[in-house]
Amino acid sequence: MSRWAYLEHEGPIPIAHRGGAAEGSENTMAAFATTIAMGYRYLETDVQLTRDGVLVVFHDQNLQRLCGQADDIANLTWRDVTTLRINGTHLIPRFEEVLEEWPDIKIAVDPKHYEATAPLIEVLQRANAIKRVCVGSFVGRRLRMARHLGGPELCTSLSPWEIACIQFASYGPYWRSVSGVCAQVPSAVWGVPIVHRRFVHTAHKMGLAVHVWTIDDPVEMHRLLDMGVDGIMTDRPSVLRNVLIARGCWA
Repeated sequence: MSRWAYLEHEGPIPIAHRGGAAEGSENTMAAFATTIAMGYRYLETDVQLTRDGVLVVFHDQNLQRLCGQADDIANLTWRDVTTLRINGTHLIPRFEEVLEEWPDIKIAVDPKHYEATAPLIEVLQRANAIKRVCVGSFVGRRLRMARHLGGPELCTSLSPWEIACIQFASYGPYWRSVSGVCAQVPSAVWGVPIVHRRFVHTAHKMGLAVHVWTIDDPVEMHRLLDMGVDGIMTDRPSVLRNVLIARGCWA
């Protein structure tokens, strides 16, 4: 049994990235409901803070791509946000609403700004949900804040520097302990592999889980699973589900 409740799962963890962005309207209650009905028990999402301090589920800083409005969420009040529709149809949910609707679902959550980090931890504590999330970010400062406020029961991903520490250790005697729990990484950056057998082996020796994003190709899914990764994030949850069923490890 893992020390962190977030990582307790039988077999590789399938994670619906933004609720399955390629198969529905991303980061909406409808997308989350669809993937949960499919059997998913892990979601990935993003949170931002409105001008009046409400934590909402949304990836982009700007509303243009999904709502057709050239405003930043940080400049709007929650009342303003309630008038918007994603793809003309879906409301932007509050993060607390997602936690309340699915109290047994585990969530990887990325605070998109430093200012959203403390409110995120406050919401998690209020909802008694610290143990069922993994807070991730590309920015070490946000992770340090989350770890400080969330305490020892909070699962967090690794910062870019901590991921680099694994890479260095995988090629030689360099070794440095890291504060995170889970390496949530792309399989490659600018064509340079990040996840390889040495990386996975070294991460496991350090007591870390390896979750790879965002993987939509079934061939790549099989390759990574053969390598021993612990989880895959995908925009195509139906594809990953079929892969795991074929391998006998859909749980």
